Amino acid sequence: MDTVFGVAFKGGVVLATDQVNARSILMYQQNLDKIAELSSHSAMGVSGPNCDLVNFSEYISKNLKLYELSNDGVQLSTHAQANFCRGELAKALRKGPFQVNVILGGYDAKVPNGGSLYVMDYLGSCVKANYGAQGYASNFCLSIMDRDWDEGMTEEQAVTLVEKCIKELQMRFLINQSNFITKVIDKDGVRTLSYGSDPADN
Repeated sequence: MDTVFGVAFKGGVVLATDQVNARSILMYQQNLDKIAELSSHSAMGVSGPNCDLVNFSEYISKNLKLYELSNDGVQLSTHAQANFCRGELAKALRKGPFQVNVILGGYDAKVPNGGSLYVMDYLGSCVKANYGAQGYASNFCLSIMDRDWDEGMTEEQAVTLVEKCIKELQMRFLINQSNFITKVIDKDGVRTLSYGSDPADN
């Protein structure tokens, strides 16, 4: 029931997720931040059961931080981070699978347009994309993204596209996902653009 969006624009990436932590017929919280920051210029939106979501997000982010500390502050590129993430998902398949679907985005100065977006599923497949949606949201929003995404679109246009997808979900989707959090990753790093409920309010 989780929702994750990602849209690449010229100069960065926009990531958005719902903030609901629910299981079966119970709602536990509505201010969960499902976008984990991996480095100063990358983050990943994760969908799945809360235990796997938190476990996998922390496992990946801490390992990337360990790599940085072990290599004199050298950060992996977004492409390398996506491949590490995909590798860990694939490795876990035959041990204890993580039931998570991921959209990973980041900014690299050496990459044309700056922003890169990678879509992964729990089976360890990974594809670089201009936009993506995970969860039931894909049934409603991929067609909107396909129609409205444009090469060289600006940050404002990308944010507007994500907001359009959120409105579509709130209007059409049977399950009420009232709160969404949106983050932008560009040359200035990862920043929170908006949220429905403050994640720090626990």
